[in-house]
This record gives sequence, C-alpha cells and structure tokens, in this order.
Amino acid sequence: MATTEADSVDSDNSSLRSPRGERRRTDLTLAMVGAGGDGVVTMGEMIAQAAAREGLHVMKTEAYGPQIRGGEASCTVRVNADPVFSPGDTIDVLVAFSLADFARFKGELRPSSDAYVLYEAADTLLPHEVGLALGHPAVLLPVPFAALARESAQTPAAKNVVALGILTELFVLPTDGIRKGIEKKFGKKKESVLANNLRAFELGIQHAKTLPNVGSMRLHYVPGPKRLMMSGNEATAMGALHAGCRFFAGYPITPSTEILQLLAEWMPEVGGTVIQTEDELAAIGAVIGASFAGVKAMTATSGPGLSLMTEMLGLSSIAEVPAVIVNVQRGGPSTGIPTKSEQSDLWQSLYGSHGDAPRVVLACSDVEDSFHTTVDAFNIAEEYQIPVIVLSDQLIAQRKETLAIETLVHEVKERILPSPEQLIAGYQRYAETASGVSPMARPGTKNGTYQTNGLEHDAEGRPSAMYLTHEQMNEKRYRKLRPIRDQYRFVRHYGPAKADVGILCWGSSKGPVKEAVLRANAAGVAVAAFVPQLLYPFPKQELEAFLATVKELIVIELSYSGQFYKYLRTFLDLPARTRLYKRSGGKNL
Repeated sequence: MATTEADSVDSDNSSLRSPRGERRRTDLTLAMVGAGGDGVVTMGEMIAQAAAREGLHVMKTEAYGPQIRGGEASCTVRVNADPVFSPGDTIDVLVAFSLADFARFKGELRPSSDAYVLYEAADTLLPHEVGLALGHPAVLLPVPFAALARESAQTPAAKNVVALGILTELFVLPTDGIRKGIEKKFGKKKESVLANNLRAFELGIQHAKTLPNVGSMRLHYVPGPKRLMMSGNEATAMGALHAGCRFFAGYPITPSTEILQLLAEWMPEVGGTVIQTEDELAAIGAVIGASFAGVKAMTATSGPGLSLMTEMLGLSSIAEVPAVIVNVQRGGPSTGIPTKSEQSDLWQSLYGSHGDAPRVVLACSDVEDSFHTTVDAFNIAEEYQIPVIVLSDQLIAQRKETLAIETLVHEVKERILPSPEQLIAGYQRYAETASGVSPMARPGTKNGTYQTNGLEHDAEGRPSAMYLTHEQMNEKRYRKLRPIRDQYRFVRHYGPAKADVGILCWGSSKGPVKEAVLRANAAGVAVAAFVPQLLYPFPKQELEAFLATVKELIVIELSYSGQFYKYLRTFLDLPARTRLYKRSGGKNL
C-alpha cells in the first residue's frame, strides 16, 4: 500500500498571538559562523540538545569548507514548538565571530529582513562589507565576545560559551539545559576549566541584559516530554542493527564515515564484525563474501566509492547474493565538494554497471526515514537476493533531528532457505520460480552445495555461454523487480486529492517541499506533492494516478543536469505544463 503522511498546520505556524495581540514566536532559526576552533558546532549542539530535552522540535545542520585542517564552519539550529521538516528558509539570529568567515558562506546562509546579527565588536570588517544585505527592521549588535571571554574565563576560546549565555537570555532558550550541556562538555576537565566556562556563560547572560530588547524574536513554548535527537547516519546504523546486520565492511569517506564509526562501536555488542578495508573495492567484496556465507552484510560510501564498487555490484546481481550499499551523496563529480549535499548520483545508482545488472534503489528523505529505509533495504535484499542501494545525502546524514523513539520499530524479514525436500530432491541454486527467487542454501548445508561465480550459469550454477541460458537467466533475475514494486509501494502524498499544482521530488528535497505544500494548503492554495521512496523499480502506476489529479507539474531536484526529471521521462509522458526547478548542491538553506 502507498504510504501517506497526513499533516496539518496553523495558518501561521511560526507564531501565536496572545490575548493582548502581542506576536509570540514559536519558531526560531539560529546560525553560528566562525573559524575552526571557535566552537560554533559545539554551540549548536548544546542549543539543540537543550531544546530537545525541553520537548521542542529541533533540526541542526552543519557546513564546513572542504579542507582537512581547520577552516570556516557554520552551524544552523531550527527550534520549533511544532514539527519541522526543513532547516528553514532564512535565519532569524546570526552570530558571526568573524565576518570574513561569514563571507565564505555567501549564498548559503540568508538572514531574514528582520534578523538580529551579533558580530565581534573588534572585527576589522563591517556587515555591509561582506555582502550582508539586511532590511531596515534588522538589528546589528556588535558584541565584544573575545573581551568578555578573557574577562570571565581568562581565554578568548570561551567566546562561544559567552555567546551561548547571550543567546539564552535574549531569545529565551532553555537556560538550565544549556548550563547542563556546559557541565557535561567540560565536566571531565580540570575544575577550573568548568568554573571558567560557567562564569563565561553567566557573564553572557548579564551582558545580554544591556542589549536592546529583542521583542517578538523571543521564543515562546510550553515544555513537553524529552525528545530523542539523532543524525541520519546514526539512524542508518541503528536500522542496520535492527535488521540483523552482523557484518559491515567500509572505507572512511565523507559524509558517510559516521556509519562506519558507529557500527565499529556498536556491532561487537551484538556479536557482529566490522572491518575497515583498504578501499571500497575490498569493502563490497567482503560484503558479498559475508552475505554468501549467510550473514546479513552492508557497506556505506559516497559517490566516488560507489564508482569503485560498480563491477562488484554486477557480481552481486548475477550471483544473486544479497548486499546493501548505502550511498551518502555529496557534491560531485570526482572529489567535488565532500562536505556539501547533492542529488547527482541517481544515474550512477540506477544504471552504473556493465551488462544487464538489476538492482533496487531506495531513497531516504529524513533522519527517521533513514532507519526505516535501511531495514527495508535489508528486507528486500534478503527476500529477493538482489543488491539494494540506499541513497541518502549529506543534508540527511549529518544533520540532527528530534524524533519519537517509539517510531523506531520495523518488521524484519529473512532470506528464503531451501526446504529439506528441495535438498533431498536435488538442489538447484538457480532453479526457475514464478517470483524469480530461488532458495539460497548456506555453505555447509547438507545436500546444499552449489557452484557460483561471476560467470553466466545454468540452474545448478555451472558456467554456461549458451544464448538460451543467458536469456533465461536474465529474464529470471529481472522477474524479481515486479513483485518488489508491487510489495514495496513506498509513496508519500501531501496535499489534497486534486490540486492545481503537483510537485515531484525525492530524497532530502521532501522536507522543504512538504513544508511548502502545508503552508500553501493552509493559505487556501491547492498544491499537492508526490515523493517516491522506491526509485527503481519505479512506482509508475501510483505516479500516473497522481498526475491525473493535477493541472500542472513542478519537478524539483538538486542536480544541475536534471537527472530525476530525465529519468522520469524514460518511462512516462509528463504533462505539457511541466516545469523543472533544478540547481547544483552545496547549499542547505
């Protein structure tokens, strides 16, 4: 069945009004920018964790330059009393320890027209000199962050903690939660270090009281139950463990490395094995070998690594050995932009192979979805003995979101083993079946010995170069795709049953599109969205049904060449009134 998420929003979900008519903000987006060592990511993490403990909905994203040592960094945290689906359109509050560093994120971080900008008072640059174009309602606040840090903690390095104090007081962030975060962060260091940072936090609070009243920027919320917060890579790792994965092989590559790191820590706790291989070729080879031996196995990589895995994907396909490959996309081609998100590995995932090599391609769309998509990938791989590629991207994998822990439940399926009767009757590993799936014996099974390799083969696995055998086996392997498409109809639909405008997107584009659709619907505009999770085999019937309900269509994607749009056109005629909105990756907001 198609998956449909039902959502509703107020006509203005970013604010409420008190009985006296005062605007009360329930949605606040903060961004911190600085150089390596300024602690902007630590600031964002403390704000996000404190808000999650207060029961607020949080989304935290980070951005870095591609350099390995040091460099500029930014962290954006969106805090809301209601669920959030995207990092937000604009920034309400900006903290810039260095305006020159902010300039390096030009085009990525966009303050709102009434934003509050807190910048280092001793900075040699001024906001307008770095292209920080703000409207008349905006407020520029020069703050002596470094001087306040030296005064309270005897080191300018504590300026991020001073800034936390200022933000906490000005915008009504969870004071006790952030204070506890500071205690946790510095609690294992010398007592003087913790004491100095707590003084820096308190001085920040006191300094904020001397600044202009921020009025409607102050956050209003009612504390609720604590929320779990995790990243997409963490959710993927948890999904793998939940699915029964007990072998992982991988090579570190941004932005997927956290999956390897997390499973290296967690997998031994459940009796599994993690191997860091010398390269991606060895990683997928080890995964196929472990899976052949009867163990659920996975690897994770990014675009350049998937390129190296292409030949082995064909081995998994022709030998019908289950394999799960998570591709956390980044800007490409070649080394590209390792630290930024993009949706440009679609064609490689769909078609990257020599010969006819069927595979399944899934796309997760948010952090919680990363857990469920990973479990589904194992279910499909094991049940249908086929390689499954899960497409994530940097924006999902390395951002953190709040979610309810009770949602992390998912049915787990196992591979089909031969029955005793099949083994006794004369086991044929690649026997013809209606579904295309032949029972797969584990090595060492009595009467279950069979031959397999990368050569074309007959029903018993013996190599064969006969045309009829090749045609028969190709048809058998592709026959699996129809039941997969019919069984796993992963489709999300937002908006009314009939709409003036329909939107098609996939992956991390879902969040902004979903929020836009909900806002449009709340304003009385008939807009609907169709978001497939199963990209190959594609749910064509569901999409055709959706197209019949809209007057015009918009396709949205983060691919300069329009890969998703061109893929759609390979198997259906899009409406005459179809517009494509595409752009390169590298921008989170």
